[in-house]
Amino acid sequence: MPEHRVRLPGLTPERICLLLAGGFLGLVITSLHGEAGLIEGLAALVAPPDDPTLRAALHFSWWPRLAVALLGGAGLALAGVLFQQVLRNPLAAPTTLGVASGANLALMAATLMAPGLLAVGREWVALAGGGLSMGLVFLLAWRRGLAPVVVVLGGLVVNLYFGALGMVLLLFHQEELKGLLIWGAGSLAQNGWGDAAFLVPRLAIGAGLAWLLLRPLAVLELNDASARSLGVSLKQLRLLGLGLAVFLTGCVVSVAGLIGFIGLAAPNIVRLAGARRLGPRLLWSTVLGALLLATTDLLLQGFTGVLPTAIPTGATTALLGAPLLLWLVPRLRLHQGDRPPEGGTSIGQRMARPGRLGAFLGVGVLLAALVAAAVGQGADGWHALPPDWDVLQWRVPRIAASAASGVMLAVAGAIIQRLSANPIASPEVLGISGGSAIAVIGGIFLLSSPDNLTLVAVGTAGALVTLAVLVALNRSNGFLPERLLLTGVAITAVFDAVRSIVLAGGDPRGQQVLAWLSGSTYYVDLPGALVVALLAAVLGLAATPFVRWLDILPLGAHTARALGIHVDRSRLVLLVLVALLTASATLVVGPLSFVGLLAPHMARMLGFARAGSHLAGAAVLGALLMVLADWTGRQLLFPQEIPAGLVASLLGGAYFMWGLRRV
Repeated sequence: MPEHRVRLPGLTPERICLLLAGGFLGLVITSLHGEAGLIEGLAALVAPPDDPTLRAALHFSWWPRLAVALLGGAGLALAGVLFQQVLRNPLAAPTTLGVASGANLALMAATLMAPGLLAVGREWVALAGGGLSMGLVFLLAWRRGLAPVVVVLGGLVVNLYFGALGMVLLLFHQEELKGLLIWGAGSLAQNGWGDAAFLVPRLAIGAGLAWLLLRPLAVLELNDASARSLGVSLKQLRLLGLGLAVFLTGCVVSVAGLIGFIGLAAPNIVRLAGARRLGPRLLWSTVLGALLLATTDLLLQGFTGVLPTAIPTGATTALLGAPLLLWLVPRLRLHQGDRPPEGGTSIGQRMARPGRLGAFLGVGVLLAALVAAAVGQGADGWHALPPDWDVLQWRVPRIAASAASGVMLAVAGAIIQRLSANPIASPEVLGISGGSAIAVIGGIFLLSSPDNLTLVAVGTAGALVTLAVLVALNRSNGFLPERLLLTGVAITAVFDAVRSIVLAGGDPRGQQVLAWLSGSTYYVDLPGALVVALLAAVLGLAATPFVRWLDILPLGAHTARALGIHVDRSRLVLLVLVALLTASATLVVGPLSFVGLLAPHMARMLGFARAGSHLAGAAVLGALLMVLADWTGRQLLFPQEIPAGLVASLLGGAYFMWGLRRV
């Protein structure tokens, strides 16, 4: 397993847990004293409630919530230790591997399509979803020997992909799934002891099996050859360990929803505090995970009267855990073999005359736009030319906005891929779109009736801050591609947490945010489309003077300086341009379209190798992809509609999985 280079000075796992336990007990006493007095609060735990109001609330809500928080934190931390031990990866956790999101999606789908399965056992439905996501991650990372970076990137794309599928279900079934919004964000609210009683035997069985597997799992700290020489069946052992971890995660998710980063934070804190052997890590991680989640939840309950809305505990732990991941990434020792090969996975040969293919693709964009404007379904079935003018004035702005946003994301992605020499980098994967989205959400909620220009400015500021974080955390290591990508994972986690808080808050503006996050072009009118198209033209043309930089910078800083390029200044200018492009496009198609990954990579595969042709080819392909995504989303489930951003994210996510598997 890659080791951390640092250790927490003067702290041991015992001391950390003891300090946190002291704070936890202090919060319990303070909370009970504020509710009904310490004696009454303790009596409400064991005695039948005589008072139908206060003591009943303590007995059936407060104490069960505390019990579920302790049990859920312990279960997730135990699952995190198992994931990290089996995969030899300190960044492995239920959330970073996509297991929690897979379990969540399975429960959502079962609630809508087969509610009878929930009666059989919620944990088994969640186990099936978590197992599916874990299997996908394995498929993506198997060829690289489950290398840490590839595993975490696989978990990232599975998280985003399953999140997009969940968004589709939520858009079409908002009323049926309304109650799942808060639960899905990680809610510990209880109305009885049923969930605690559900968790106790299952987590007890899981903990018992983990201790039975303690000695065999400890062998995994050796290399594969040494483990086989001891007669250990590695495949069976890994299957047992991962199956147990997925089961524990599924049990917790089925009760409490998505609880972020407890499974990452507790094992890593314990390891940094000096617990190197598996036995102590299992014990102290479980204790620390229980205390972390319960303490966080008690703190949130203390702010209930101050905050305008209830904040889900799971989203809060994700907000707290993302900085930990950002702190861990520079301290993670990655083997040289973890780095993706230079130049990408499957880059085509350089084309001698790319202009001809570019013109052909441009004609393809025009034809796709004409088909999208003329062909579609109506109350009387499919129809072609000539549609009513009312239909055209509704479709044309959507087509123009989709094409323009595709151009901007594709150009931004091409610039990032050339700057980082990483063919699987993009605004979405590096978290730039997520940072822009967080800023736009803040603008919608904090500003009074912001117009589109204001939101563009706010989104650009968010993208620039995200880029500043990426630069600050990766400048010392020379912008290594794998560390850039892992930093993007952490930033995306922050975005997911903010999105969960907004959607779970019950604010009417949350529906506006939900439609925007999904990338719907439904509300785009003609003036708005013209503004977006103008931005795409101006910003796209603004990239053309920098093609020389983009040809030379991938050769390395020393070569660029020798050829007279001021490296830091050129990178800063290009990153500002990326921020403007990303923010402008994110306002139209949301933050998770993957066009910034897909279009530049396809352009390289088709032979657009030089920077100028690469930018042009990516721009045309980005426009084509978004026009087709918008048309497909309108027709696929007519009269219902899948937003263009979601269609593009599903297609782009599938392509990312294929590309990552070939790394």
